[in-house]
Amino acid sequence: MAFKLGSKKIKRGPLSFKKDSSEIPGTPVLRKNLGEGIMGEANNDGTIFLSNKVVPGSDKEAHILLHEMKHMTDMKIGKLKYDDNSVTWNGQSYERKDGMIFFEGEFKQEGDKSFPWESMPWEQKNAD
Repeated sequence: MAFKLGSKKIKRGPLSFKKDSSEIPGTPVLRKNLGEGIMGEANNDGTIFLSNKVVPGSDKEAHILLHEMKHMTDMKIGKLKYDDNSVTWNGQSYERKDGMIFFEGEFKQEGDKSFPWESMPWEQKNAD
């Protein structure tokens, strides 16, 4: 059976977060007081926690939401999962305890940029 697109023109806007809203369709974003230095968290239940210190509508807010949505996508497609005791990335499990993750022979703080699941292409600086 073939699928045919209709000929009706649909006006589309840019693919970005609304400047005046923290809403992401299908993903509840909840503002709350997070730990020191924590700006956002992607949760197993499909929600995102956003620090109440982040200014609504700011570029920083959009950047944090984009970062956390990458985690949500990775969890939904099975690349990333976590519980209180471990983080699993692409089938490899890493011990997790007291806010630290055992990776490459040492415990590192959760959120450390050396973790492969924290690597976001748009956050990498040019090597030029």
